[in-house]
This record gives sequence, structure tokens and C-alpha cells, in this order.
Amino acid sequence: MKALFISLLVLNLLSLSFSELCNPHDKQVLLQIKKHFGDPYLLASWLSDTDCCTSWNQVECDATTNRIVSLRIFSGDLSGEIPAEVGDLPYLETLEFHKLTNITGPIPPSISNLIHLISLRLSNLNLTGPVPDSLSKLKNLRVLTLSFNSLSGSIPSSLALMPEIDILELDRNNLTGPIPESFGNFAGRVPGISLSHNQLSGKIPASLDNTDFRLIDFSRNKLEGDASMLFGPNKTSGSVDLSRNLLEFNLSKVVFPNTLTYLDVNHNKIFGSIPTQMTQLNHLSLNVSYNRLCGQIPQGGQLQTFDYTAYFHNRCLCGAPLASCK
Repeated sequence: MKALFISLLVLNLLSLSFSELCNPHDKQVLLQIKKHFGDPYLLASWLSDTDCCTSWNQVECDATTNRIVSLRIFSGDLSGEIPAEVGDLPYLETLEFHKLTNITGPIPPSISNLIHLISLRLSNLNLTGPVPDSLSKLKNLRVLTLSFNSLSGSIPSSLALMPEIDILELDRNNLTGPIPESFGNFAGRVPGISLSHNQLSGKIPASLDNTDFRLIDFSRNKLEGDASMLFGPNKTSGSVDLSRNLLEFNLSKVVFPNTLTYLDVNHNKIFGSIPTQMTQLNHLSLNVSYNRLCGQIPQGGQLQTFDYTAYFHNRCLCGAPLASCK
């Protein structure tokens, strides 16, 4: 009877071990990541005697191969640096650390080993150091979000070499230097791009005349000179925010794409007058305040529906909704 009981116990244990879906290598890497963070409560479901594919939070396995394809850790109490071991999950497609303000240190270079990565989101953390040039090795990457950190240094020109990139968000950091010339020649699709709330300086590269961004946010930097190359009748931009820079160009000569629905250029040194063509733009949200514009605001379209604050603090702009022209 005792022998039968032992045999059944062994068979039961064997069946449990054979039924586990989690890849042993991936499981070991994840347990190392948990140990690196000091076994936090946020990762309490990561237990060595349970199946990481069926029982663990923050991770997902591929339905066919059972390899870890997603690691998403967010909104919890987690401290320390992102461990190099994240680069040892070779089939990872999604990697996210988000809203973990006690995560510090640099972006680990090992992330560039994740050649299957499609989405990389390291945002609302407290990361420091540069944006790694090696991220350009991620040829399948579509989403790169490094927003709300303390990253410094210049933007690597090599980011334009990622052929699948669709969203590029480097906003709210301490990045310096110019916008790379290479951003006028992305290797594949052209991403929506947000570089706002940094310390970027210099002129916007003329090469961006060749690039059709659907979304541009260069606001709250120290960019200067011309920005008219971002517009044009053949472009399809929907949203452009250039506010709070040092930009200086003649707005009268700009031809806006018919797709434009949001334009904010407040707090610059833009001169000239508001083009009559702007009356033809439908569903437009507009702010041209705090510039050096003159002349009458064209009548028609939506231009009279905006509050006066969309136009005030210009050199000599007049007409509804501002005071009448003299």
C-alpha cells in the first residue's frame, strides 16, 4: 500500500513537471530579474513552483512556442536599475517599465539583443545617461517611448535606421544638441515624433523638408530659425506643436497641408501675417500667440471661432476676435 502511494506521488509530480508550459531558460531569467529587484510584492506571483505562462502576472507567452514574448511591469513599488538580464529573453516582442519612479540608472545595452522587439516603453521612470546608439539594431521596433525620464546627451542619428519605427517619443528628458540631420531620411516608414520638453538647440534640419510626419511635437526646446520646411501642400501632417522655442520665419509664405487639425506655435519669433489659406482648414485647433505677427486675421473658416488668447501678444495682429484694425 505504501509503495502504491509513493508510486502515485511520483507519477503526480512527473505529470506536473511535464505539464508546465514555461520555457526553463525564460523562467530562470525572470526569477533572476525578480531577485535583482529584491523579491518585490509587485512580482509576488513569480514563484519557482508555478508555471510562468499560466500563473505569473506581467508576462505573456507565445501560444505556440511558450516562449516569453511580453514583459510589462508598471505602476508599482519597484526600486533599482533595469537589470541586464532583460536582454536574455530572446523572443521578447514587448518590453515595458512604466510609472516606476524609483527605477534609476541607464538603459541597459543588452536591450539591443532583443531582435524580435516590436514595442519598447521605458517611461515615467528616473532613468539617466544617454539614449543608446545600439537601439538602432532593433530592426523590428515600431514603438520607442522613453518619455518622462532624465536622459541626457544628444539624440543618436542612427535611430533613423530603424525601418519599422512608427512612434518615436523622447519627450520630457534633458536631451541636448540638434535634431539629427538623418531624421530627414528615415530608412522605412516615417514615425510620429515627440521631442518636446528637452533642451534641444540649433536649427531644424533642412532635410526634414523631405519627410512627411503625421505628428510633430518639438515644443519647449531652444530650437531657432526656420520651421517652414515642416509644412507643404503635399504633406499629410495632422498635428504640429512648435510652441515655446526661438523659431523665426515668415508665416505668410507657409502653405499648410489640408490634413492639418492642430497647430501650436505660441511663444516664438514668427513674423509676417496669417495666410488666407488657413480659412480653408477644417477642424483646426490653433494658437499663434506671443509672436511678431501683423495684419488682419483673415475672415472665414474657423479663425473667428477661437478665443482671443489664440492670437494675443503679437506685434500688430488685428481683427476679430482681436480688436478691429485701425
